[in-house]
Amino acid sequence: MLALQLKELESDGVIEKTIYPVMPPRTDYKLTAFGKTLIPVIKSMEEWGNYYNQRKIAKDNMTTSN
Repeated sequence: MLALQLKELESDGVIEKTIYPVMPPRTDYKLTAFGKTLIPVIKSMEEWGNYYNQRKIAKDNMTTSN
């Protein structure tokens, strides 16, 4: 599943893959210039996730303290 997603991201030009001919095998991935345009979106998703987690923790604390 992960390999398929990485292939799709590579074919869409979001990431670049580098394979090193060493043992054990090593593969690196990095964002392309196009992929870096997603950074603001990813940061916004992170902020929302942090907000969601804090909200959930506060709600859970209210439930357990009653």
